[in-house]
Amino acid sequence: MAGAAAETTLELSAAERAWLAERDSVSVCVDPDWLPFEMLNARGEHEGIAADLLRLVAERAGLQLQVVPSRDWDASLAESKAGRCQLLSFLNQTPERDAWLIFTQPLFTDANVLIAREDHPHVVNLSALVGASVALPSGTSVEERIRHDFPQLRIIRTETDAQALALVNEGKADLTIRSLTMAAYTIRHEGWFNLKIAGQVSGFDNQFRIGVLNSEPLLRDILDKAIATVTPVELNQIANRHVPIRVEAGTDYRLVVQLVVVFSVVLLTSLFWIGRLRRVNEQLHIKSQTDALTGLANRAALDGRFAVALEQARRYHRPLSIVMLDIDHFKRINDEFGHQTGDRVLREIAGLLQSCLRGTDAVGRWGGEEFLVLCPETNGQQAEVFAERICERVRAFSFGSGQPQSVSAGVAELGPADTADSLLRRADAALYRAKRDGRDRVCRDASVEPG
Repeated sequence: MAGAAAETTLELSAAERAWLAERDSVSVCVDPDWLPFEMLNARGEHEGIAADLLRLVAERAGLQLQVVPSRDWDASLAESKAGRCQLLSFLNQTPERDAWLIFTQPLFTDANVLIAREDHPHVVNLSALVGASVALPSGTSVEERIRHDFPQLRIIRTETDAQALALVNEGKADLTIRSLTMAAYTIRHEGWFNLKIAGQVSGFDNQFRIGVLNSEPLLRDILDKAIATVTPVELNQIANRHVPIRVEAGTDYRLVVQLVVVFSVVLLTSLFWIGRLRRVNEQLHIKSQTDALTGLANRAALDGRFAVALEQARRYHRPLSIVMLDIDHFKRINDEFGHQTGDRVLREIAGLLQSCLRGTDAVGRWGGEEFLVLCPETNGQQAEVFAERICERVRAFSFGSGQPQSVSAGVAELGPADTADSLLRRADAALYRAKRDGRDRVCRDASVEPG
């Protein structure tokens, strides 16, 4: 019995055992032309990395697989949507596919990379390419995401990955975005060594899963338990089995060696650029979130952190306060001592604010001479005391200008009906009162937005 076989390797619930006991096999739709991941050979047999991994998981789960043949991937998607196969082999989860599928945990992870001709410049930011043509197989998760995230690109749809790469190789498309494993295999197999990896799109890594009809949650849970038993060693053995250098009788061994060397250089160069591009992207991300003058978080970064702090305060019913600070008479500093001195004062204030922060606080430059401090787990009274301490530190500091300096602060605590905008407005109003009442002081907005 199928269920008994599964019990020897997996800890199944009573419902899962009963589900297996009633079934001898499950139907699966696959991509018939997607080497090295999967294909249907002339006999209709499922081959490739995905095929071997799927068979291993099915064996661990005590299931037999029945492959539903199709002419291409679009046809397999249509069969799956129509409910004619319970499983869809080796695919990324997307919002569109969530409409009829539920997904297992990832079975295989692989980077998606930008492939271009050798003379194409390396791509750091795909958003900067306006009107560039990108060849993509239709019906793939990459096509779905590129259309959504990068509408300025011109997509050329193809039937297969090899066709997409061929269009780039022939100069009929600028780029394609494909799996690193598949690209390396196809480039080597077709001898397209004038192609290169031109970049990587952040967040586009493949997390290949098994798609399960949403009417079969028990089947998905059984498969998840089987996937958890697959070891990294087994994954590597299966992957390596399908990307070999084959030496046939009568082969010119010098040519084989040359191909191996060329392929190795292409792969090593590509890996080098992937590492370099990742570091560049990390640096660009940091720069995009940092105020260049003070080194603090900029407004864009603060907006993101503010949204997270607000959501957590709401979810867990915890206090949240903000402190808005403004440097007193800052225009006079610039007018009397020059903008270089003004910039120095801004940096010194930024350093003071960072030194005053507690564990969960966050500070950033809100704009001009204004700063914003986010104070999670802090009620209005506690935030007022904290702001007073900041004012004291500023008064006592020896500024490079040689002149004493002060700040004014407005404090507001999150109320039941507050939004980010209303909380900021209340803090800003409190800051205005502090400035109006003589500066160098803290005012707290004690009103609360009605619930």
